[in-house]
Amino acid sequence: MRTADTATERRRPRTLALELVESFGDRIRDGRIAAGAKLPSEAAIMAEFGVSRTVVREALSKLQAAGLVQTRHGIGTFVIGLGDVSPFRIAPEQVATLRDVVAVLELRIGIETEAAALAARRRTAQNLANMRTALDAFAAAVEQGHDAVGPDFRFHLEIARATQNTHFADLMASLGSTIIPRARLDDSQPVSDERRDYLRRVNSEHESIYDAIAAQDGEAARAAMRTHLANSRERRRRASAGELPAAMPAR
Repeated sequence: MRTADTATERRRPRTLALELVESFGDRIRDGRIAAGAKLPSEAAIMAEFGVSRTVVREALSKLQAAGLVQTRHGIGTFVIGLGDVSPFRIAPEQVATLRDVVAVLELRIGIETEAAALAARRRTAQNLANMRTALDAFAAAVEQGHDAVGPDFRFHLEIARATQNTHFADLMASLGSTIIPRARLDDSQPVSDERRDYLRRVNSEHESIYDAIAAQDGEAARAAMRTHLANSRERRRRASAGELPAAMPAR
């Protein structure tokens, strides 16, 4: 038992560093920390996450190796981009038209419906807690008059992580919040009552996915995700055909 405990202690700093990398990677990819922004000091990160300086430095080294940040000695660590976790990427200009967005939604239906089914079978209590946090943040953002792109992406990313298959998570992380069509909208503009109602419906669809995953019902999770993304696709197709108001987002 002592040997096992010792081994666990040896692995823990590495695990903490990876968790730190994941946390900051999420913040960078969903826009909470913008390109060019300076990361908090080592002391501030240590205080926020309750980790040692060794853990912080290992995490920063990994973030730098991933192409997310650059450390300027004597000045600080700065975000330089979205990293290079995968050669496959959908750039903002690739979702510039309604047809582009429909194409991305078709890709997501293929990937995320199966991810939801796997997540239902394999999710952990922590995965569920992270999904709940994202859904609550989505609801709060909508009531505050925002489009909730960040929480929306974090919910879908956590489902990919809950598959316990790193390929799903890496692919979603590499795509980033660009896959949420509302990311193209100006979030500084006030949300209309019509859009707020629409966003509430979107989050209601999220809740159905969450309930199925929480119940470990793979078929229900697959169906709920397919319905959610298919609804998004159909809204976009209707917008393309001129059946929806121009101001109504597809997702």
